Amino acid sequence: MSVAAEPWRLGVADLAAAFGAGDLDPETLLDALLDRIARRDPALNTLVAIDAQGARAAARDSAARWRAGAPRSAIDGVPLTVKDNLLMAGLPATWGSRAYAGFLPAEDEAPVARLRAAGAVLLGKTNVPELTLEGYTSNLLFGTTRNPWDPALTPGGSSGGAAAGVAAGFVPAAIGTDGGGSIRRPAAHTGLVGFKPSIGRIPRAGGFPETLHDFEVIGTLTRSVGDAALLDAVLSGEAAPAPAPRPMRILHVPRFGDAPLDPEVAAACEAAAGALAAAGHTVDTGPVFFDRAAVDEIWRVVGRAGVARVARLTGGRLLAEGGPTIRAMAEEGARLSGADYADAMSALAAFRRAVAQLFDRHDLVFMPSAAALPWRAEEAYPATIDGQIVGPRGHAIYTGWVNAAGLPAMALPLAPSRAGLPIGGQFVAAAGRDADLLAFAASVAPRLATPSWPAFAEA
Repeated sequence: MSVAAEPWRLGVADLAAAFGAGDLDPETLLDALLDRIARRDPALNTLVAIDAQGARAAARDSAARWRAGAPRSAIDGVPLTVKDNLLMAGLPATWGSRAYAGFLPAEDEAPVARLRAAGAVLLGKTNVPELTLEGYTSNLLFGTTRNPWDPALTPGGSSGGAAAGVAAGFVPAAIGTDGGGSIRRPAAHTGLVGFKPSIGRIPRAGGFPETLHDFEVIGTLTRSVGDAALLDAVLSGEAAPAPAPRPMRILHVPRFGDAPLDPEVAAACEAAAGALAAAGHTVDTGPVFFDRAAVDEIWRVVGRAGVARVARLTGGRLLAEGGPTIRAMAEEGARLSGADYADAMSALAAFRRAVAQLFDRHDLVFMPSAAALPWRAEEAYPATIDGQIVGPRGHAIYTGWVNAAGLPAMALPLAPSRAGLPIGGQFVAAAGRDADLLAFAASVAPRLATPSWPAFAEA
């Protein structure tokens, strides 16, 4: 592959190597990617705002640092996108809602500031569902984002614009958030690596109001585990993980009871469990290990109370201008009492204690990232899975418990469907064991899937 001819194929680590060797410079790369976005993104709608002027200035400064042999970090000069629920100085931050249309933050949110200080070229903002609270990506401001593996389908959500842009080769990596699976499921639907850190690993300050207690964290969408580790080191300030982890005790949860699961997803996860055992890890199969109804109730109270709070903070604009799903959540949240919220917090504390005890017996939990393959882009959720009718969260049942527990998780590509659509599985570690998870994922990812590009990117 010619670096100059196809720079969009390069990952974060590859770009740093090319910059250091003088085979490519950040300005040339940025121009190539901006041209690619202008030609190809209208078919996908991944970006909702582009800071071409600011990005060019950052790329020019980065090129000078590389020429002087003094890059700020391993991501100096690397173009990244930022999800539209994070604040980036000088670009609109709408959170996918008409209630925030016209909001132009003057300062970066804390994680965005860390990226900028490390020399990253912040190219623009990616599309989200309203308030990032749905599992697909569409809103009344910017419309629908599509999946480069098949533009008739969704990349999922809420980091759908971020995932689709990386999968299409618009940027080598994207910054997203994961409040209930919003990085891991889009990663699964687009063939990417999605990393959700532990609660508190990446500091946050100066952003939109919380809607999900402490469940939502900053994370990344990349094409490799190594690139995820590089970005995590910048965002968290923690050292990169050791490259070779020890054999792990893995609990494989094939499915959640009788909840519908696409047979091709189930088969891909079963094959991955076999590959893990063959690699020397201890793989035990077990059922879902918590009360799903109790966790669902925590989510109901926390999510709806959070939306009601945003409605209050906007002075009623959210109720007047928000979409029907968000308005309904706000109205239900306003009817909750303080006792309801206290009950949810008590149940949450008990749940976190129980899950922590699980990791006395296992190092990791492995299960599907999503219960369904990508569905039609205009639909908020798949109406059926494996021929059974499901509700709005039927596809999303495998991820939200991780956020409620505060744990780190990594979504990795598995063998694709018969039609060539991506499938993902997720690995979950104990709280604070992010480095161990990153090291483990780096060692097993090549055994689970062969990296590939969608036809859209190759065309």
